[in-house]
Amino acid sequence: MCQFCGVASHGLSRRALFGGGLAALALAGSAMSRSAWAASDAAVPGIPGDEALRRIMAGNARYVGNHPTQRDFSTGRAERLTTQRPIAAVLSCADSRVAPEFAFDEGPGQLFVIRVAGNILDDDGAASLEYAVRFLGVRLAMVLGHRNCGAVDAAIKVVKDGATLPGHLPGLIDAIKPAVLAAAATKPTDLAAAATVENVRQTMHRIAASTPILSEAASSGQLKVAGGVYDLANGKVNLV
Repeated sequence: MCQFCGVASHGLSRRALFGGGLAALALAGSAMSRSAWAASDAAVPGIPGDEALRRIMAGNARYVGNHPTQRDFSTGRAERLTTQRPIAAVLSCADSRVAPEFAFDEGPGQLFVIRVAGNILDDDGAASLEYAVRFLGVRLAMVLGHRNCGAVDAAIKVVKDGATLPGHLPGLIDAIKPAVLAAAATKPTDLAAAATVENVRQTMHRIAASTPILSEAASSGQLKVAGGVYDLANGKVNLV
């Protein structure tokens, strides 16, 4: 639920509503100013990035060992109706076999998950991360790639074999090609695995360099940017 939509209206006259509407319009020009955003950010608590990383990696260990703690998904629904306080944001591949909430053994409302094939950072993903940092108090951004990634494999075929792809896929692959080229330059024995790690690493760099909000938060130490690769065979996340 949108945290900015919960306006109480009981007992208000039409004149009061009209006056309130005029006041809202008068304030609209300054509501999204830089100072207003800073004030909103300062008002939202968040656990430190290092602590959040330790927590989700402990959750991954439980997941790998098949000892998850998250079983009752109905608990907390009423509280989540009006607010959310995720401990981390996860930029994950859209692959159906990768489920960050399960992989890190976190329940609803604990992770702010952004999913796109190849776990690349596009403008919409950057805006989503900005929202998580500024308004939800998130202090950890985790880029989660995975082994046997179809998007990475497609990028390798484009680079090595000159494959052509339909629709909007070429634009997606263009964002992954630099990672494939960088990995190929090291002459790895497993190009797909090396390119997957390099793709995570490059996405981490893009987050830390995304101006102005994410770069400022990262450079000041307010935001920790981490990365990992999920192993489909055993569920383990290996940090990059």
